[in-house]
Parts: sequence; structure tokens; C-alpha cells
Amino acid sequence: MTDNKKQLNPDTVTAQALGWLEETHKGLIPGIFPSTTYEREPDGEYPSGRVYSRDHNPNYDQPEKILCELERGADALLFSSGMSAALAVIQSLRPGDHMVAPQVMYWSLRKWLVTVGVSWGIEISFVPNGDVAALKAAVVPGKTKLLWLETPANPTWVIDDIAAWAEVASAAGACLAVDNTVATPLLTQPLSWGADIVMHSATKYLNGHSDVLAGALVTKKDDDFWEKVKVNRNAGGAVLGPFEAWLLLRGMRTVSLRVQRASENAMALAQHFHGHQDIEEVLYPGLPSHRDHEIAARQMTGGFGGMLSVRIKGGEGAAMATAAKLDLFKRATSLGGVESLVEHRASIEGEGTPCPPDLLRLSIGIENVNDLFEDMEQALGGN
Repeated sequence: MTDNKKQLNPDTVTAQALGWLEETHKGLIPGIFPSTTYEREPDGEYPSGRVYSRDHNPNYDQPEKILCELERGADALLFSSGMSAALAVIQSLRPGDHMVAPQVMYWSLRKWLVTVGVSWGIEISFVPNGDVAALKAAVVPGKTKLLWLETPANPTWVIDDIAAWAEVASAAGACLAVDNTVATPLLTQPLSWGADIVMHSATKYLNGHSDVLAGALVTKKDDDFWEKVKVNRNAGGAVLGPFEAWLLLRGMRTVSLRVQRASENAMALAQHFHGHQDIEEVLYPGLPSHRDHEIAARQMTGGFGGMLSVRIKGGEGAAMATAAKLDLFKRATSLGGVESLVEHRASIEGEGTPCPPDLLRLSIGIENVNDLFEDMEQALGGN
């Protein structure tokens, strides 16, 4: 690692991967370390400081340090998926503890909360996105231990004010955890707005090539709650393999370019199709017409992300027909890859979803934007 103490731009941090060299051969790219265990000295000490791969694999070191640098955090942990990262935080609560989350959020996590989470004795309140008064009213003095926030919120891309949530969390003595998957640390740094923990589904933009399942957490401070999270990762075993960690690092080296291009493409598409005769509404926080544009403009820097949704005139049938006609946009789940994806979220989420049935979620890739324009236009024609 370089000894230069200058605060480097995130573009440089990621492209250089902090400037680390592989120690043995001075390679610019690290090796892959598959060993699961490490030798003790005769006196019982571990000279490398590593005991067992579940916590101490060398392939974790570099991506975790990069995440700390990008998010301005004190410590970071890699996980086997975004869900396992989120659950390591939530499972640090005790039975009877109360948490608050927004009504619109990543559906798989919301579903876990209302099924498994409540069966474990965790009390949960959901509040309307953007309603700070409802958030304050939902807090139970002495019981609320965690506020979980996702912004922009999947799949309507509503924006919540992180600083406002942080103020409520602080007053309640609760931890504020923010899912920063969609914004990425390049566009939003929740810790700087008062959050305590940041979560990423690293499968998405951080890796960016649709070939690694991974998650990550970054903490503002290494406190007692963070120690519980670390115990959960170790004891639960939800850790990343060394090859997957190596692939994640490879993906992170281009995240700056990919997020910039995806954000530019998404903005261009949002502007192009805003007011289109076959579209009821374009949901993108970069548009001045978006309900939370003012908050997004204050909280996000460098762009508004690569995710947008469109509500198709004619309802669910027209939305499904539009998705079926798309060619360049692949009908697939997930987001944040180099390729553009489309998904009809209501049918994926099923019963109880707050997602409108006429909504198509678009993950915008790094293709030529004019080709994406043409693909959308031909799919919309005739609806």
C-alpha cells in the first residue's frame, strides 16, 4: 500500500485499488489464496495474525479497505451476499427489540422481516417513505434499537433524507443502517450524513459484471454493536470465497467509470421518455418532476444512479407486453451490471407487494444510449 497520506479521489482509489502490490512478487494484481487454515508457531502464536479463513482470508483485505476508504468508515466486512450482510446487522438485535424500516424497500429483505424476523421475536414497524413524522411516531422509547433505511428505494426510487433519519436514530439511541447498493459510495456516503452502518449488495454495482454474489458492511466506528455483527459473520459462516473476493476486487477497479456511464444513460433515458405518450410516469430522482428531487440533489453528488422505473399506460398487461418486446434490455432480475435489464417487479414480488402493477424496473447499463432509446421506442409502439 502506498504511504501517500493525501486524500485521493474515489476514481483513483478504485482504479488503483489503493495502490497495493502483491507482497511476494510485487504484482499489481493480488494472488488468490484458497487456504482455509494457517500454521501456528511452536509457542502457539500465529505470526501472520491469521487463524482460519472464515475471518482472515487475505483476499478480503483489499476490497474491505477500499470500501472503508470510499465510505469513510472505520471497518468493513465482506459477506457471501447482500442478504447475509443485512441479516448480520438485524440478527444482532435481541428478541423483543424493535426496528423501523420503510414500506418500499428491497422485497426479499422485507419478506424475511415479516416472516422469519417476527418469528425470532423482532418487532418491526414499516413507515411511509419520506414521512419523517411517521418515522418519529413509530419509534418506541427504550425498545427501538435499529432503523433500517434504503435510499433510493427499490423499485420506485423514492429518496429519504438520511440526515433526518440519523437525527431520529440518535435521539432514540438506535443504530441507523443504510442500504447504499443503488447509490454506491460514489454518489452517496451515508456515514457522512449520520448513518452508523452502510450495507451493499456487492453483487450489483460494486462488482458490476453479473458474475459474483457478494455483500458488504461498513461501519462508522468499531463499537459494541459492530462487534456483534462481526461475531454473526464468523459464527454464521456467511463469508465470501477467495476467488469471489478476487473477482469482486477486479470489478471494483472499474466501478467509477461504470456508475458514471450508467447514471448518464439513465438520466438521458428518463429525460427522453418523460411525457412519452405510452408512459404514465417516469420514476427517476434526477428528474425535477420526481417527488424527492430536491433531497436527491442535496444528498447525491455526481449523478442520480443507473436505476429508473417506468409506469406504462394501459396497466399490467401493457407493461408485460412492453417487456416482452424489448430486445437489448434483457428480462432478468438483479441490477447494476454492464448490461441493461428489465423486470416487471409486481409479478416477481407477488402477493402483498406495494409495487404498482404497471411498473417496469430498468437497470441501465453502459451500452450506447441511442440503441437503448430505439429498443424502448420499438417496444412501446402500439401499446
